[in-house]
Amino acid sequence: MDRSMFLSLALASLLVGAVSARDWNILNQLKGFGSSSSQNGVVTSGLSTNLKRYCESWRINVEVNNIRNFDVVPQECVSHVEKYMTSSQYEDDVERAVDEVILHFGSMCCSKTKCDGMDAWIFDVDDTLLSTIPYHKNNGFFGGEQLNSTKFEDWIRKRKAPSVPHMVKLYHEIRERGIKIFLISSRKEYLRSATVDNLIQAGYYGWSNLILRGLEDEQKEVKQYKSEKRTWLINLGYRVWGVMGDQWSSFAGCPLPKRTFKLPNSIYYVA
Repeated sequence: MDRSMFLSLALASLLVGAVSARDWNILNQLKGFGSSSSQNGVVTSGLSTNLKRYCESWRINVEVNNIRNFDVVPQECVSHVEKYMTSSQYEDDVERAVDEVILHFGSMCCSKTKCDGMDAWIFDVDDTLLSTIPYHKNNGFFGGEQLNSTKFEDWIRKRKAPSVPHMVKLYHEIRERGIKIFLISSRKEYLRSATVDNLIQAGYYGWSNLILRGLEDEQKEVKQYKSEKRTWLINLGYRVWGVMGDQWSSFAGCPLPKRTFKLPNSIYYVA
């Protein structure tokens, strides 16, 4: 064996050893240690995935609901999630979703002059109408730690959440079409005053009902709670033309709305 080949194999051996010592890393867990291959006589590890590309792939798979029930963002991807959620790309992605909602209205039978008052639209609140990005900026988490509900509720009480980009315009475009707006949030009932004040300050008003979680709802999963509220609205005779939220739990369960529109959010997962 010539000297260069020996050095190459020795280096590969060292790299494999280093990987084994850091098997807590999610990249290592994902790729495993059995994917090594030989190219031109040199052993190469399967762990060649670029971290940025991996984290973007992780984020996308959260958005399409392939990755579920995660407690925290992988530590190596926290800064990537932060960069995306505070970027112009995030704002562009929200705008594209808004554009699709408006296109959806083009196929609807309801117009302001024809509505009978029973056409409805549902919005989530956090990271759909009101942004929690300032909270994460101030606390430096962006999903790297589990949300501290006490600190988060204290922040909610300050009533300083800004609107999510482009959402005030969409909200009022829907309202001006004569469609009744229902806000179904997983916030608790005792946060009603702070939530109403913040919504108005951010530019939202004229909703038909703001539904928050009462004591009877607190032990339910969010998807069950929101499904039950949709059922209640439909049983009252409302036609729910669409639901917009940042979590898949806003859409899960029956009855299904005519359309769902998800806004990007890979900071946390709410079941």
